[in-house]
Amino acid sequence: MSERSEVRGEKGEAATSGVQAHPSHVSLPVSLTPTQRARRRFRRNKPAVLSGAFLAALVTLVIVWPLVAPYSSDTISAAQLQPPDWRHWFGTDVHGRDLMTRVFYGARVSLLVGAVGAGVAFVIGITWGAVAGYVGGRLDGFMMRAVDVLYSLPSIIFVIVLLTTFRSGMTKWLSDLAGQKAGAMTQMLLLFAGLGAVSWLTMARIVRGQVLTLRQRAFVDASRALGASHARILWHHILPNVWGIVIVYLTLTVPSVILYESFLSYLGLGIQPPMASWGSLVAEGAGQINPIQIYWWLVVFPASTLVLTLLALNFVGDGLRDAFDPKGQT
Repeated sequence: MSERSEVRGEKGEAATSGVQAHPSHVSLPVSLTPTQRARRRFRRNKPAVLSGAFLAALVTLVIVWPLVAPYSSDTISAAQLQPPDWRHWFGTDVHGRDLMTRVFYGARVSLLVGAVGAGVAFVIGITWGAVAGYVGGRLDGFMMRAVDVLYSLPSIIFVIVLLTTFRSGMTKWLSDLAGQKAGAMTQMLLLFAGLGAVSWLTMARIVRGQVLTLRQRAFVDASRALGASHARILWHHILPNVWGIVIVYLTLTVPSVILYESFLSYLGLGIQPPMASWGSLVAEGAGQINPIQIYWWLVVFPASTLVLTLLALNFVGDGLRDAFDPKGQT
């Protein structure tokens, strides 16, 4: 009896020591919120993470460049059409201005146009789509038919007509109202208005479709039964479930707006000198190409910066789409 009890005691001590040596077997898994899961999925997407780092570095450089730039964007020198060297890393343009400084100053305008277009899509698109989807009925039909009419218009032609029709009259009005400097901003203001007018349509359709699905859910019926107002149900219960899709589409709206602006500036209908954008810089470089001499740096560096930024924005958008996808693996 004593030997059996000793054996049982040794087994009990071994079992006890085994549990103490491996406490992970008794620990409970830590639950993650949907935001934490989306963040973890996004970090696993290496192209999206690298693209986000590139965009963060670009925005930081664009902001601090006026403070550290060795040259001004409007400084004219005798070093005209110089190829890249240790003083001018991107070379110089036809007026002897440092092209690297011009590219970073142009990035401020191009990124600002993209941000404004995305902001307009965010405000108007969400409001229009949410109201149409939640109210439904005749109001929904009227609001979405208005979207269909705007969709039927060629967007780039619509912006060109807007720019060419209102430019002279608005320039004179702003000059008389606030001075010559305000009149010089007419082209950019019209560009904001035109690109903003065509950037919110898809956002409105996406938000409307999501709201139509969510308004039939049980949590909406429960909120309505508890006496919540329609505005509270819409803004505090339905729209928070749409933010994931909205953020994804916003990241994909910015590159499309930047591309629109670059194309218009390339045609001479967008940003006008002395201001610069990536599209206007590419247009200026293309104008200097001739059969005798090809000044390749005037086109390569602005176009490369534009292409890299568009690719980075699309990679970030794809990464966010995969991260907020509820069917994605954690």
